[in-house]
Formats: sequence, structure tokens, C-alpha cells
Amino acid sequence: MGLLSLVLPLRCAVCERPGDALCGVCLTTLVPVGPTGCARCGAPGPWPIGRCAECAGRRLAFDSARAAFLYRGAATVLVRSWKEQGRRDLATPLASLVAREVVRPEVDALTFVPGQRDRARARGHVPARGLAEALAPLWGIPWAPLLERVPDGHRARQVELARRERTRGARRLYAPSLEAPARVCLVDDVYTTGATADACAAALRQAGASSVCVVTLARAVRLA
Repeated sequence: MGLLSLVLPLRCAVCERPGDALCGVCLTTLVPVGPTGCARCGAPGPWPIGRCAECAGRRLAFDSARAAFLYRGAATVLVRSWKEQGRRDLATPLASLVAREVVRPEVDALTFVPGQRDRARARGHVPARGLAEALAPLWGIPWAPLLERVPDGHRARQVELARRERTRGARRLYAPSLEAPARVCLVDDVYTTGATADACAAALRQAGASSVCVVTLARAVRLA
């Protein structure tokens, strides 16, 4: 958002209808994840043992992950607009939606997944940071930049790696930047495979956290 945002009307991030950052029509098309799902990662669906098929055989550094909406349809357009088009104005309304859909975590601090510096410069913001900042007053929980991204120009893109390789590689990308309190909530835009959340949670535990939960705006769901 630049100087043009001062003179042009605000438009919906999904349909571009003028008026609001997210219009009422598009808001109704977002699909909430809902309260039922995997006890660990929040994957929707009935899981007899309390864990989904992916979490049952994995060691994850975070205790739980919850999301407001399924990452499909309007949610994908919304996230793309928020991240790639510099829509920093979306952080506050999106935080309100997360606070409405996700139970407030009992934690000592919020933090966020740090982004790559070149992408942050190109976008003009770090979406996860903006979401954490906006959630903090809504939940009455302080936030702090507890993590940093470790530069690694020679790594393969995470989306191109197999899940096991992705998890192993992701843990080399994040490091503590401050001492962490005992209970931390990690905030991000989208939960996909859980590799990034796991890597950041592992770094937070290295920094002193004894429990880490994850909250995201959206959650990708693998089709059977």
C-alpha cells in the first residue's frame, strides 16, 4: 500500500469491490475449520485416536496448531493479496477473524514466523508479524520477535522437498533471537505441512519455552 491508497477507495482483497478490505459477501465464503479435528495439528475430520494420519507417526515440537479457515477458494485469494500485494491494511481485520474463530491461547507471549529479508523488502511487510501485532491487543497478550531467519542462499525451495526432507531442512532455517517465556503462541499465515511450525517451535524450545502452540489464519487440507 503506497500513496495511491490515500486517494483510491479501499477495495475487497478478494473480489476488489470498493468499500471494505474484505467485503461481507466474500467473508461469507470463507470456510471455518471448526472445533473438531486432530488434537495436535487441527486437521478437520473425525480421527478415532485423536490424531490425524500425518501426526500419528511424527514427532513435532509444537503442542497444538489451530487455524481460523480452510485454505481454499476465497481464502487463497485473500492470503495472496495480503502477502504479495502489500496489503498491510488487512492485518487488523484478519486478526479480528482469527480471534473470533480460534480460542484464545493461554500463553505468556505471541511471536511470529520471521520472513525472508528479500521477500519482506519486496512486499513491504512481514504478514505474520502484522498478524501477531494485531492479535496482541485483541487477546491481551504481549508479542515479541523471538525468532530470526537464518540466511541460506543455497537451500532448495521448501515446496520442492519431500515432507521428511522439508522438516529436516526447515529446522536449519530458524534460530532464537531472544529468550522465550515458558508458554509461547507462534503466529503464521498458513499451516501447510507443519514443517515451518515444527522448526520454529524447536527454536523456541531452545530459547526456553516449555510449551508452544501455533495459530494461523488458514490451514491447507490435503485431498484424499
